[in-house]
Amino acid sequence: MPLALLALAIGAFGIGTTEFVIMGLLPQVAGDFGVSIPTAGLLVTGYALGVVIGAPLMTVLGTKVPRKRMLMLLMGLFIVGNLLSAVAPSFSVMLIGRVVASLAHGAFFGIGSVVAAELVAPDKKAGAIAMMFTGLTVANVVGVPLGTLVGQSVGWRVTFALVAGLGVIGLAGIAKLVPDLPKPEGVRLRHELAAFKNTQVLLAMAMTVLGFGGVFAAITYIAPMMTHVAGFADGSVTWLLVLFGLGMVGGNLVGGKFADRALMPMLYVSLGSLAVVLALFTVTAHNKIAAAVTIALIGALGFATVPPLQKRVLDQAHGAPTLASAVNIGAFNLGNALSAWLGGIVIAAGFGYTAPNWVGAVLAAAALVLAILSAVLERRTSARGAVVAAGTPSGQRAAVHH
Repeated sequence: MPLALLALAIGAFGIGTTEFVIMGLLPQVAGDFGVSIPTAGLLVTGYALGVVIGAPLMTVLGTKVPRKRMLMLLMGLFIVGNLLSAVAPSFSVMLIGRVVASLAHGAFFGIGSVVAAELVAPDKKAGAIAMMFTGLTVANVVGVPLGTLVGQSVGWRVTFALVAGLGVIGLAGIAKLVPDLPKPEGVRLRHELAAFKNTQVLLAMAMTVLGFGGVFAAITYIAPMMTHVAGFADGSVTWLLVLFGLGMVGGNLVGGKFADRALMPMLYVSLGSLAVVLALFTVTAHNKIAAAVTIALIGALGFATVPPLQKRVLDQAHGAPTLASAVNIGAFNLGNALSAWLGGIVIAAGFGYTAPNWVGAVLAAAALVLAILSAVLERRTSARGAVVAAGTPSGQRAAVHH
């Protein structure tokens, strides 16, 4: 794997840290600005919506910019957003800083996925994408707990300043290590938009929303579930999230490795297993050891779907994959928002803190159904293509010769 992937992974590490660290710092931020916890939660919602909107917007704006330069500009935007958050004199300014940082998120991972795939041989593309996303998964194991600890010890502003420093390191790494890849000839915005007419691209994005949504239906409410149902102390939640992060790291690497060998079977196994484990979580959540193991498995199975889903979009949007790749990153965040909302509905309806696990299981199962449907449609299209080819004069000559 080329060193350029390390630079992309460092950038991903910084982005992953800033996305999730705010969840552990909400009480401190709310207290400093004199706002309620639900109001402070807008810093999470605003970031997620910024990713969904920023992914296509920034990618479209960057269609005429070489990919390396665009990645550097995105890291610059990320640095500015985090510095703005670190020095924000008011809550509204900090919210603006969060949104500014989030605008870089989707386009960075979308363009970064394309660049990572171009740096390696065709049979290693999913592994290269997984290597970049390792930065995001490691952020949940190292960056988020450390950032939370720093924020609680010496102030949340220091955390965001340090995250901005990570962005500077990522920017320098991209400038030094990522080669100047030539832009594809003749690819314009209309070619990028044309990818969304492809049913397979839309199905892959729907799988992303539902499959990863299944993960966050459970994980969003992990704190009340583990403290009220499993009986863990409040302080244990951080380490349970570290277990989740370790599962993410392992699942991401395994998903990348096997997606290069058999992409669709990898999706069948990971999505099917995820649906089963999420359903079982309604039972295992009542036992501390079983709950801890299940949380790690959810992280592993959830992120085992990321490299194959991202590669699926790249494969189906071949020729003009950049916008589709970036929008698929937004789809992950859309799945997060959708599942968190649905999970909140079932809890509010009185079904208990484990009810979101059933929501997640249903979403993952729906993603599996779409994966099977996608494969069936692809086989039918290939079969029709073979029949048409056989009916052409060249195909008939080949058949006679055979």
